[in-house]
Amino acid sequence: MTRSIIAILRGITPAEAVPICECLIEAGITRIEVPLNSPHPITSIAAMAKAFGHHAQIGAGTVLTVNDVHDVSDAGGRLIVSPNCDTDVIRASKALGLQSWPGVMTPTECFAALKAGADGLKIFPASLVGPDGLKAIRAVLPVDCQVYAVGGAGASNFGLWVKAGANGFGIGTALYTPGLPVADVRAKAAAIVNAYDEATA
Repeated sequence: MTRSIIAILRGITPAEAVPICECLIEAGITRIEVPLNSPHPITSIAAMAKAFGHHAQIGAGTVLTVNDVHDVSDAGGRLIVSPNCDTDVIRASKALGLQSWPGVMTPTECFAALKAGADGLKIFPASLVGPDGLKAIRAVLPVDCQVYAVGGAGASNFGLWVKAGANGFGIGTALYTPGLPVADVRAKAAAIVNAYDEATA
């Protein structure tokens, strides 16, 4: 089962990358990003893509430039997530056959991202928009548009976001913080997956 969850491994190191990635996949989370402001992120992405690229969609977050997109692609990454709506980054991602998930907050940004070819929209920070704000934005977006809530969505409120129109979620510190043992990440991932499954049943 493919769940609409993107794991955000901010701060992960290359030494942690493969075992953490493996435990997330085992828990049922198969879309994983390494933010580019992590230590040696391209090395981590390359290791994860080599080990699990056939089982999961591996890529980068905090992707801010076209050069970043090329670096991620060269490392075997297939997922480009940004905190902002940069149409050059979106177009570069699509030109390389990568998934593009830009960060947006307003209808203007949403439609600019979709026009540039984005595969989905990352409402960020979702805590500022809130479920009511998402519901209002969702009303004007194409029905088949994928919208993920990131930053403020978690196991305790997945249901509220789903009712407001969220298709999925990006989960960061609720899953992983730097140095967290694999066993703890596995337990957190299981809790997130269980809550997601209940909210989307």
